[in-house]
Amino acid sequence: MSSMNIAATGMAAQQLNVEVIANNIANLNTTGFKRQRAEFQDLLYQNERRGGATSSDTGTIVPVGVQIGTGVKAAAVYRITTQGNLTQTSNPLDLAISGRGFFQILQPDGTIAYTRAGSFQLSPTGQIVTADGFVVQPGITIPQNTTAISINPSGQVQAQVAGQTNPQTVGQLQLANFPNEAGLEAQGNNLFTETQASGSPVTGNPGLVGFGTINQGLLETSNVDIVSEITNLITAQRAYEMNSKVIQSSDQMMSTLNQIQ
Repeated sequence: MSSMNIAATGMAAQQLNVEVIANNIANLNTTGFKRQRAEFQDLLYQNERRGGATSSDTGTIVPVGVQIGTGVKAAAVYRITTQGNLTQTSNPLDLAISGRGFFQILQPDGTIAYTRAGSFQLSPTGQIVTADGFVVQPGITIPQNTTAISINPSGQVQAQVAGQTNPQTVGQLQLANFPNEAGLEAQGNNLFTETQASGSPVTGNPGLVGFGTINQGLLETSNVDIVSEITNLITAQRAYEMNSKVIQSSDQMMSTLNQIQ
């Protein structure tokens, strides 16, 4: 009975769905996290009787055929890149992007990764780095004896050095945009890398057309909606149970056939 195999594909699909939802809920408090959604497609169909075929020598046409589906498959796990809420931290190196764009991060292998998580710190040499010590690009070094750091919405970094009256500009942050942000490949540690699906990055100063602005002392929270995730989880659980019921019903039908003498 093909119904068992069909229901099995449904159970596998809902298992994937639950795993995606679980990852969303687990990252509820992850800075800059973007929730994901599992998307599915129906599998090939078996044509028992093809619609549009002739049913007699006089040329009559079968109006509706008989097509039997073979189940479901995962098509994609889509990343939803809507803006998360901004929460105040008052930390001068906590930066949130309001609008489009990613911070550029230099990885140890020399490649550039991208992130929305702007919880930065200073290295022993005074460079602005991530929590893992990766340098934010373009590299900006804060002078020694700096008493205050100011970063304006356009990404200009200024340092107030002890003994000086006016702050000095020490660097300019830039953001990167992609034609298809959902096509970026997640690497973990809040980092993404470019792929053929994402397209090549376009860099520019914050505040320019198409680029978001920088908010100092704020962080972007996850865009996960816990109420929606719990609702989706219940729906997935019920769908999984219904597919298991199909397998049980098919088994009972086969048992009935075996008992016929």
